[in-house]
Amino acid sequence: MPQDFAHPNDDATRSQDRYVLSDADDMSLMTRIESGQQEALSTLFDRYGSLVYSVALRVLKDPGDAEDVMQDIFIQIWKNPTTFVSGRGSLGGWLLVVARNRSIDVLRRRKPYEDVELFALPGSSSLTNEAERYVLLERVRSIVQSLPEEQKHSVELAFFEGLTHSEIAEKTGDPLGTVKTRIRLALITIRKALKA
Repeated sequence: MPQDFAHPNDDATRSQDRYVLSDADDMSLMTRIESGQQEALSTLFDRYGSLVYSVALRVLKDPGDAEDVMQDIFIQIWKNPTTFVSGRGSLGGWLLVVARNRSIDVLRRRKPYEDVELFALPGSSSLTNEAERYVLLERVRSIVQSLPEEQKHSVELAFFEGLTHSEIAEKTGDPLGTVKTRIRLALITIRKALKA
């Protein structure tokens, strides 16, 4: 049985290589989990823990209950990894649906007479799209974190703070051409890593 899971926002537990994982890697992780390899479960948790937690939190509106649901799901995967059937879709999409359903079950136990439809999430096809979008955003976030410091800072100012190239140059004191080059090189690196 694996040790208790760290909170999904604990950056120290996140793998820097996560952005190179694919559906084939998910299946490889599930196979390794079936054979009892705890580090495979840790890798799976690093990749999908935040997704499961955020869905549970959205439904339950209680961080403690959301963490309980998240931990229960990963313990279930550890105990019975064959629960996931790959032919039915992506692992991320499946985890999202399981998190939603488990959270609704918790609501029903907590408030059996309250209408659960108040807490309904989008249909399963949009849940799958949301899961895939989340995985892509996490991949991009990991790639950005691995960029050289100057490139990372320029990209963060441009895309997360919405500054223009000129505003970035003014704020950092760097020449405008240098700022443009850093952002261009960062985007090329991100594009290449996403294609890998």
